Amino acid sequence: MTEHETRGNWVSEIEEQDDALPLSTRLSIADALTLGNAICGFMAVYFTTTGVLVPHLMGSSDSAMSMHSAANAVTLMLMASVFDLFDGLVARKLRSSAMGAELDNLSDLISFGLAPAYFIVVWGIVSDDAHGKVAAAAAVLVVLAVVLRLARFSCTTLRDGVFQGMPSPFGAMTVVSLVLLELPFLPTVIAIVGVAWLMVSRVEYPKPRGRLALITFCWTLVSMGCLAAWSLDIPGGHQLLQAGCALQCVAAATIPGFATTRRVNTFRANRRERATAR
Repeated sequence: MTEHETRGNWVSEIEEQDDALPLSTRLSIADALTLGNAICGFMAVYFTTTGVLVPHLMGSSDSAMSMHSAANAVTLMLMASVFDLFDGLVARKLRSSAMGAELDNLSDLISFGLAPAYFIVVWGIVSDDAHGKVAAAAAVLVVLAVVLRLARFSCTTLRDGVFQGMPSPFGAMTVVSLVLLELPFLPTVIAIVGVAWLMVSRVEYPKPRGRLALITFCWTLVSMGCLAAWSLDIPGGHQLLQAGCALQCVAAATIPGFATTRRVNTFRANRRERATAR
């Protein structure tokens, strides 16, 4: 048998194997966006390590470089949230593979569990008034909250249009905002633990669809702009970043209040209807 024939047979076998793959295991456009989410999460960890942690441990920490690397890391987490926003929209419009849900959960764990938790750990190491072990414990709670939330999401069915518990992208951005606000250490840790609790709570959050999805996307772009202004040390950039982080934290605190008030009002209305029916 000639070399040409051998290669031809080998190529034919590969093509037959590819044709034998079920359509459900082939990546779709939505899956590609989900993988982009995972890449952004990993690169956020990379920038946090190489630009913030390693220079600090080597005693060659440059404030401007640390700011730039931290901004890059947070920007990548924001980009991951954009990928997470659009992969669902694309999956509803176009074909989605059977792996889509699993890929989404694994990518979310990297970008909105590992990356922000690692950011907290590094903050606990490099910050002057922080305590590394306490920060690491808070980071563990964030990771566990995301893991439990994603597992619960996979095995429960809720009414359409809502999430149960704070969505992990929103929780990740809130945790990072708390760190960037540069508040005293203890209140920051308590707030981070509160966010972790909200992610596994039964508080209902609306899914970002339609107008809400557009608002979410625009807010993400504004947040990236604030991060860029801060990292480039543009006049007023620090104030812009602080304002953006404060608004993120205020939204995280008020949405559960509105949701709880709505549930209480619904419960009271149902009680009144039952009492009237009697």
